[in-house]
This record gives sequence, C-alpha cells and structure tokens, in this order.
Amino acid sequence: MSQLVTALSGGQVVSYVEKLIQQKREREQQPVCAYIYDLGALRERAQRCVSSLPDDCSLFYAVKANPDPQLIASLLPIVKGFEAASIGEIRTIREVSADVPIIFGGPGKKDAEIEEALERNVMLIHAESLHELQRIGWIAERRQQRVAILLRINLRRTLPEASITMSGRPTQFGIDEIQVPEAIRLVQSLPFVQLEGFHMHSLSNNLDARLHARMVATYLQCVQTWIQEHSLSIRYLNAGGGFGISYTDLERRFEWNDFIEELQQVLEDYRIPGVQLIFESGRYIVAHCGYYVAEVIDLKTNHDQHYAIIRGGTHHFRLPVSWQHNQPFEVIAVDDWPYPFPRTERRQTSVTIAGELCTPKDVLAHEVHVEHLRIGDVLLFHIAGAYGWTISHHDFLSHPHPHFYYINQT
Repeated sequence: MSQLVTALSGGQVVSYVEKLIQQKREREQQPVCAYIYDLGALRERAQRCVSSLPDDCSLFYAVKANPDPQLIASLLPIVKGFEAASIGEIRTIREVSADVPIIFGGPGKKDAEIEEALERNVMLIHAESLHELQRIGWIAERRQQRVAILLRINLRRTLPEASITMSGRPTQFGIDEIQVPEAIRLVQSLPFVQLEGFHMHSLSNNLDARLHARMVATYLQCVQTWIQEHSLSIRYLNAGGGFGISYTDLERRFEWNDFIEELQQVLEDYRIPGVQLIFESGRYIVAHCGYYVAEVIDLKTNHDQHYAIIRGGTHHFRLPVSWQHNQPFEVIAVDDWPYPFPRTERRQTSVTIAGELCTPKDVLAHEVHVEHLRIGDVLLFHIAGAYGWTISHHDFLSHPHPHFYYINQT
C-alpha cells in the first residue's frame, strides 16, 4: 500500500508521523509499520548538489540505492540521468521516462540483459571484463547496432579508505589496470563498439571530501596517460559516486562544499578538454530523505538485558545489521493504551531494538540509551532512504510488508 500526501517539509516529519499513527488507530487495530519518503527534501538536496558542480560535470542517480519509482520521478528533472546495475532497474527507469540517459553497470551482465539494454536505448554500458567486452561486441555486431561503452578499471595504486573498497585491491569489479592496453586494443578491434571513456568507482561511503576530490585527480591523470599512449579521443570519465553518510557519528559528514572547492582546483590542474566528468551518487542523495517507522509491540528483560520488540525489523530494513551499526532513531510517544492491564515501560536505561523475526540477528540497534520507552510507542528511524527496503529479505517468515508514504512538498 502507498499513499501520496502534499505540503510537508522534512522538519515536519514527526508531526506527520503522529497524525499517521492517529489515523491508523482510528481505522485499524494494527501496529504502525511504514517507510516515509520526503520527496521535497530529496529534490532540494539533489538540486543543491547539481547546482554546485563545476562546468563539464554531471550528476547521475545510482538507482541501486533506492529504485522506488516515486523517487526516480522526483529526481528526473534534476539529475542528468540514472545509473542502473540490472535490467530490472533499467525497466523501472524506463517506466518513468522513455528517453532519460541511462548508464548500465554491474559485473555480471547476461546476454539477454545487454540485448534488452540496447533495445531500451541506454546511453553507455560499463564493460567490466575483457570477456564481457567481447560479448558486447558480438551482440552489437549481430544487431548491427553501435554501442557506446566505458571501460571500468580497477586501479592498482593506493586509494583512500572507506566503508566499502572496490578498487586498489583484488575485487570482482572492473578490468585490472595492467590490462588497460589489451582492453583498448580489443575495443578498437570491435567494429560496432565505440570507446567513449573510462569508469573508475573505487570507493563507497567515503567521508573524506577533500581526499575524494584528490582521488578524482588520480583518475584524471590516469586517463590523460591512456589518451596520450593510445591516441584516444574520448568523451567521458565516470568517477563513480561513493560520497559517504555516517550512521554512527551524526556530527561527521561528507562536506559537499569542501569537495566542490577541492574539485575546482583539481579541474584547474588536470581538466581534460572535451571530456565530461560524471558522478553517479546514490546513498548521499537519498539516505536522509527516508524514514522507517515501527511500533513497539513488547518490552522484556532477558538475562538482565532490556529488549524492545518492534513490528518490523531487518526483513524490512536490513542495513543496520548488514553494516553492524545502531540505526539512529527517536521515540514518538503514543499515549493511547487500549488494554485493561498496566503498560510496561523503561526509563533511563539501555535497550536493544529487535524485530519480529525468529533470529537473534534481527536487531536494528544494540543497547542504546532511552529516556522513556513504552509498549505502543513508535520508533522513527532516521537516514533510512538508501539501501533499506530493497536489500532486505522481505518474505522471511511471511510477515506483512510495511506501508509506503510520500511527503510531496511542492
């Protein structure tokens, strides 16, 4: 179930949740469980990012972070295009727009996916290996259709540390840097494949903004060398995304303005004329626009540790247990108590927030301090807009799915 509402801003989310709780209590006697997306806040954040980028830079939204069509539609007039990591994501994007630019990435593209991507008029395909490049060329020639590609390269040089590292060490992503000459020769031998540039997405969730810009300088220097050594004429360097979000230290953040300031200097020093610099961001754009709401259905003490059991859990929102962090939340007090017996509560103590699944791993926050928490109160989890619902094991134990609500500030 989904619902679209209008005229609320991100700062009014708590008030909106309180009204939602009241409405649900009046209509049905079921615990509250929902995702809420603030589309106005999403558009505002994306617009700030796009507006501040230097000339010859463009921002694509990495759909893997959250492929909700409402979010894609909200971003459509703001971002340059969308980066998809599967044919399913491409289909979702095309349901929203028939012609918006799409970049197709991912390390395991199947022949049928490449075929359909060409039918759906993708802008660029990231070639992740020599074998994949050969298959792209074979399919393109059979179709008599020219294909624009970027070679995804796994660099061998030292790169910054981040939550997830996909380059600078052995991984399943991209073509080894030492194979770049072979890859270029191969693509030049394929009559229906056009090398439009390179893709280097080395890090995910990096919080050091200035170091991130200097990493882009490394990319530019590498590409400049390949252009000179192989007499290339290219149009794009895709520097990936990887702009980080901290879920544990809310004072720590990726300082976008610092990144832009440093990037301006990088481009003054290393800009490649005629080459557009692409960034494909997901988490950084959508994480803060999403909330997960779950009602406390039980409070219990087990082996001297306090637990709050919620309607929901990791089958809806797997990110906290996947990344092993405590998801930040606030308590929304609900005074209504429908039962004739006393209401269990906890004051000034540590509580573990656990879900309704039959596994001890179903935990969204471990031993976190609460001032006052009662059965029937509702938890509002923040920073839940990215890698939440779609990375979760929805149907484990066949519990009902959450509702979805959209705040649409116009």
